[in-house]
Amino acid sequence: MAFCCRRPCGAAAAGALGIAVASCRFLFTDAKLKGSAWLSERVWDAVVVGGGHNGLTAAAYLARANLQVAVLEKRHVLGGAAVTEEIVPGFKFSRASYLQSLLRPGIIQELDLQRHGLKLLPRNPSSFTPTVDGRFLLMGPDASLNEAEISKFSENDAKAYPEYERQLEKFCSVMSPLLDTVPPEMGIKKGLLKGRIWDGWSKTKVLGGLLKRSAKLEQKDIAAFVELLLAPASKVLNSWFESDVLKATLATDAVIGAMASVHTPGSGYVLLHHVMGETNGARGIWSYVEGGMGSVSMAIARAAQEAGATLVINVEVMNLPIMLLLPNWKIPHNGICHLANCTWEREGLIGQVVLADGTVVRAKQVLSNATPAVTFLKLMPDDILPDEFMTGVRCIDYKSGTTKINVAVDTLPRFWACPQSGLGPGPEHFGTIHLGADSMDEIDIAYKDALRGKPSTRPLIEMTIPSVLDNTIAPPGKHVINMFVQYTPFHLTEGSWEDKATRNAFAKTCFDLVDEYAPGFTSSVLGYDMLTPPDLEKVLGLTGGNIFHGAMGLDALFLLRPLKGWSGYRTPVKGLYLCGAGSHPGGGVMGAPGRNAASVVLQDRTK
Repeated sequence: MAFCCRRPCGAAAAGALGIAVASCRFLFTDAKLKGSAWLSERVWDAVVVGGGHNGLTAAAYLARANLQVAVLEKRHVLGGAAVTEEIVPGFKFSRASYLQSLLRPGIIQELDLQRHGLKLLPRNPSSFTPTVDGRFLLMGPDASLNEAEISKFSENDAKAYPEYERQLEKFCSVMSPLLDTVPPEMGIKKGLLKGRIWDGWSKTKVLGGLLKRSAKLEQKDIAAFVELLLAPASKVLNSWFESDVLKATLATDAVIGAMASVHTPGSGYVLLHHVMGETNGARGIWSYVEGGMGSVSMAIARAAQEAGATLVINVEVMNLPIMLLLPNWKIPHNGICHLANCTWEREGLIGQVVLADGTVVRAKQVLSNATPAVTFLKLMPDDILPDEFMTGVRCIDYKSGTTKINVAVDTLPRFWACPQSGLGPGPEHFGTIHLGADSMDEIDIAYKDALRGKPSTRPLIEMTIPSVLDNTIAPPGKHVINMFVQYTPFHLTEGSWEDKATRNAFAKTCFDLVDEYAPGFTSSVLGYDMLTPPDLEKVLGLTGGNIFHGAMGLDALFLLRPLKGWSGYRTPVKGLYLCGAGSHPGGGVMGAPGRNAASVVLQDRTK
């Protein structure tokens, strides 16, 4: 059975939308119902392994170039980590990612995502930090609000904050264009004159543009920029501010999703990474998405399907094709490499992707939206690729300290630090609610707990309540709450995440912490879903539970992501490309890896 964008086609024809079955545009095909044999009836121009938002983005751009594209998604729903699921009846959760800002404006415009259903819901205020002593800090896009709120803690900080924002804006203007740029990696045919010319032009364009933008910075700004890239976030923030609560609020952007402390060198870049996005043209503004984060993926999926891409769910890939690039690697004399039931025919460069049910899907090019670890360590034999390359793949840092708890509640949490104003939401409910750390040192203490192999005794929690702005995701009067929790190590020194008692105990720790700030929260919980690092790996394919497909340190960015020498989306396997967050420019719901990878695929086809 194929499905429309929101419901089975027959239901759509009979529903309020009044869409005729004959004119219904199918969005995806369920292999559990239709099977997968039909996928082998043609040679696809491109097959995308993994239907996360980056894979869907790549498929959309390839289909718009008139390629026959198939997206193969293992789960029952498209979107990867950017997905909406109804775990508790009546409540729709953004099950993993939960806020939008990084999605590239060019992608929104080029794929016409608003026409395909994307509706962003900006938040104002955007941040609320209550303290254990009953004070609170509200912040957002309103400069006058920020000045008044920060002044409650420090007059000096209130004066410094606008300049801090302006400086970050300068740095974003330097770095942001790199997100949409293919790293100037050495070309495959670098020995040819044409290849050398192309490489030189590419490097000049990219690096020259970076130098030109950097030249606009004053000398003091250049020094500050280098410090931001290399120094711990704590050093950067201490140089600007004196208020603990302000520094703790800002520091969460430097450690969110990372197994790192605010005192970790290079964490300042992650701080910058999270302010490089925008909502409706406003820099650094994070928004909810109507219908949850799955609406981002669905909008991209509709754009891909409209362009002609075929989207398939409930289909699992077991092996990827093998056709090695370098002449000194071993390839049989007959020109066909047979390995693990997986072949790549030299004639015509037709790759054969093998599915779990044995179906062989043929494609001229294959893009993997999986992590590099899944791509090269699980979907390919490890004895065919060069030792140096495989060593690099095994050394990618996938450590994670993240647990996501999705909670259904029957009433809004009431924070004792705030005056009560009826039953409706107050300013404190609209933005990200920071709990568990009134200072950067408390964040570091929580991190050190995880280093010892135990969940943080006092976790760092980012809580959001999207249902205050989005009435499509919860029953009337009830709410959806996202809790992004740190730090939780993948491996515990005592107990196991598979143990129900261990899981319940940690959930209770988190709920008890919320109760400190909002008494009665625990009693409002109707149900919840918890994804620990092993769950994130098992359910969503995030190796190590790392939400970025690999750490975002300076040693794993741009020309070094995922590996030195392989940052340009190509791989050592002829016709196989990476298009997920494990490639440049990294994690977050931005779509840039998918679009950039598609541009490389199209470039290689023209060659």
